[in-house]
Amino acid sequence: MEIGQRAVGAMTVLDLSGKLVLSEGLRDALLKDTIAGLMLQGRCQFMLSLAHVSQVDTSGLAMLVAAQITVIKRGGQVKLLNPTKRFRELLRITRLNTFFEVFDTERDAIESFARE
Repeated sequence: MEIGQRAVGAMTVLDLSGKLVLSEGLRDALLKDTIAGLMLQGRCQFMLSLAHVSQVDTSGLAMLVAAQITVIKRGGQVKLLNPTKRFRELLRITRLNTFFEVFDTERDAIESFARE
């Protein structure tokens, strides 16, 4: 998995690409470490862009849940952006679509942060 990051106002967009799967091993810590570092800088509003995630398994979903819990404890939020059709279906099956806000466009996600 690779993570690009960019600031959009007070929000941070993390562009994830590659696989969110157990076989990625130590790379799983990359998301956790990236978010922890950004929170140390005072950034607590995140959008995870998932359009370029090619594969996800339960360990990848667990990684996203752990990130959301960590961020919520600090008063922030993680929102999901552009999941693939397959990823969206997995969120629905696991009912994680009720745990995360999911958006099709970055603009909609940004506006949702502004409403809160």
